[in-house]
Amino acid sequence: MPTELKLRESEDIQGDVIAGFKKDQMTLLFLKFEDAARARTWVRQLEPQISTTRQVAAFNAAFSKARKSSGGDDPQKLKATWMNVSFSYEGLKHLVGKEPLPTVPAGGTLEAFKQGSDKRSLGDVDGSRPDKWLFGDGHGQTVHAVLTIASDTLVDLQAAVTAQREATAKAGISIVFQQNGATLTGTRRGKEHFGFKDGVSEPAVQGFDEPDPEKPEYEKGKPGTRLIPAGEFVIGHPRIGGITYDPMPEWAENGSFHVVRRLAQDVPGWWAQISVQLKVLKEAKAVPEEATPEWLAARVVGRWRSGTPVAKCPNADRPFNALSGDDNDFGFKNDPEGFTTPLFSHLRKTNPRDGLQERPGAEPFPENPVMDRRRIMRRGSPYGAPFDPASEGPGGPDDPRGLLFVSYQSDLVEQFEFIQKSWINNVDFPPNRPNKPGPDPDVGPTGTVTWESPGASTKLTFNQFVTTEGSVYGFAPSLTTLRLLGEGRLTDKLPSAVRPTDAFLAVPDLYRQGGKSWFWAYGTGSSGPVARTISIADGSEHHDKVERPDRPLSTWPQIYTGVDRVDAVLPVPDEQRKNGRSRFWLFHTTEGRQVYRLISIADRAESGLPPDQAGTVDRGDRALTAWSSFDGIQQVDAFLPVPDQQRENGKSWFWVFHTFMGQQVYRLISIADGNAHTDVIERGDRSLSQWQSLAGISKVDEFLAVPDLQLVNGFSLFWVFHQDKYRIISIRSGAGHPDQESVADRALTLWTSLTS
Repeated sequence: MPTELKLRESEDIQGDVIAGFKKDQMTLLFLKFEDAARARTWVRQLEPQISTTRQVAAFNAAFSKARKSSGGDDPQKLKATWMNVSFSYEGLKHLVGKEPLPTVPAGGTLEAFKQGSDKRSLGDVDGSRPDKWLFGDGHGQTVHAVLTIASDTLVDLQAAVTAQREATAKAGISIVFQQNGATLTGTRRGKEHFGFKDGVSEPAVQGFDEPDPEKPEYEKGKPGTRLIPAGEFVIGHPRIGGITYDPMPEWAENGSFHVVRRLAQDVPGWWAQISVQLKVLKEAKAVPEEATPEWLAARVVGRWRSGTPVAKCPNADRPFNALSGDDNDFGFKNDPEGFTTPLFSHLRKTNPRDGLQERPGAEPFPENPVMDRRRIMRRGSPYGAPFDPASEGPGGPDDPRGLLFVSYQSDLVEQFEFIQKSWINNVDFPPNRPNKPGPDPDVGPTGTVTWESPGASTKLTFNQFVTTEGSVYGFAPSLTTLRLLGEGRLTDKLPSAVRPTDAFLAVPDLYRQGGKSWFWAYGTGSSGPVARTISIADGSEHHDKVERPDRPLSTWPQIYTGVDRVDAVLPVPDEQRKNGRSRFWLFHTTEGRQVYRLISIADRAESGLPPDQAGTVDRGDRALTAWSSFDGIQQVDAFLPVPDQQRENGKSWFWVFHTFMGQQVYRLISIADGNAHTDVIERGDRSLSQWQSLAGISKVDEFLAVPDLQLVNGFSLFWVFHQDKYRIISIRSGAGHPDQESVADRALTLWTSLTS
């Protein structure tokens, strides 16, 4: 393999983008996330299963070699199952908990992606209206992710689909729609339902496909297949002429925009109108008398059924040699008026090649850069049973069938949308003709086209027999970005705006009130200890926000005089919301050593004052040695309440995390109700390694109970803060209190309330 084909070795670009799965069996699962945390867990578990360009390229090369050795037959022993994934804008937003693109330039591809295909005026009217779609319309059929599964055999595909359906169910992810696709069999193999070979003219990619030594603009062994810069399909790579229409965020590098459209095909209706229009042409003496529906259909498409271009064989189809690879080696430069291949033909509407003129008689536009800049990478598949007029079951005229259109491109607007709007649907393309060519009669809307023949122009009316039944704009991220999405972020660069938090104290009478809970978050500012007031909403997203910015603790002298840093807060278990007041042990550092004091905070209704002004010190600072259960502890780092052992049989149990000889350990203590609040060690110090959910953490800074997920179905969830990250763990009630990690580490910057 030439050393310059570096893209073939990429383990960061998803495998379907430039290598292409090229499988006989394919299923697309259109997914909707219900719970962001569980969706992120699903992403993390999915990531190792996503195919890479290197894997797919190596397999396809081996498959192609074996196929050539067998004279064109598929090798039976070479099989693989591949998966790729893309996310809609709303899907990315769901995973990261905020706008992935807070601002976007007007008119560009980022705006198109953010809006979604149902808002983009792609000609989807009448029977193709978004409110009729099976998926992607934004009206109850919102799609957050598209999971592509492709395999060589139906058995292997079904096994992979079943596994992914179980994985999504476990993550609480809804399957909005399942779309199956498969290569048609027998003589229809490689063709779409109208009967024409599909996917013939896919572009080659510079840095991935080997150039022809004699014609380096073309792929070796495939005459006429142009080599296109990788940046037209994969973001962050060189584009034609170095042009970037819309600057991309860093997280988009090595990713690609993904278009999926379900296009239903009315096969008998389409062929019936071909016969009707042929009659019109014969009456106008615009075609040979011996012309057949096959002859006209080939001109409407631009190719014969075999894939042979009409431009090369205008009179009849020819036997197709699957290994010849020369059916892209043609152009339209010698047919400027469209006498052989009509200007409205699907082939000229989607890829004008070297035959596009600004006006009749003008020099045609060069393929490089004008046409090459509009190329897309198609990965579609037929769906449904082939039409069989004699069938009373599958294959009947009303049976669902069509084309699952799939494409990858770097620019939705300048590539896919340009082709769809400016070429396919545009009645005035090619431009400035005396008679408008009309829309694409193969896949375009109902309209009138102009049949040009020497000395005459004949108008034909084609109805629309391809309707859109679903559409999604997705983004297929790199493997690097996919891993970050599993952590709830789009970048590994942490802004300096994070405000580390040393401890939290729940505002007593604003806890679980009105659907949210308020906390004071203690930290250290430029001038000393500070606290800000934050709130956390109930619900799956647990949206947080700053209710009041940082203020120096010195503004609350009635509680915090002499406090250099708040280290931990422990509520007095039997004195919460009692007679309008709540009491807390406040562990803090003063003059370099940790001590504790007893404080109380009055409810607003009791004091008539805001809670932060209604506090008092009920007992002054004491040494940690006053606690019997703290024997040997010099520094308390955090407390974690045993969820189902609070106020049980007159006492409450806590895990105490503290630093001993430079390492954090933990012990189990209990505190009795009553005036004395007698405390004892229930179990001595142990290593953090005993906690499965804390794997990889050397020191916990703070635990915070998820307010609305305590003792729910026997589980309690906690946020665990450590350095610049946090994770979510769950603790099961009952013997042993088994723990597990529910959501892996994510950047602390995802907390809106903890960034300044």
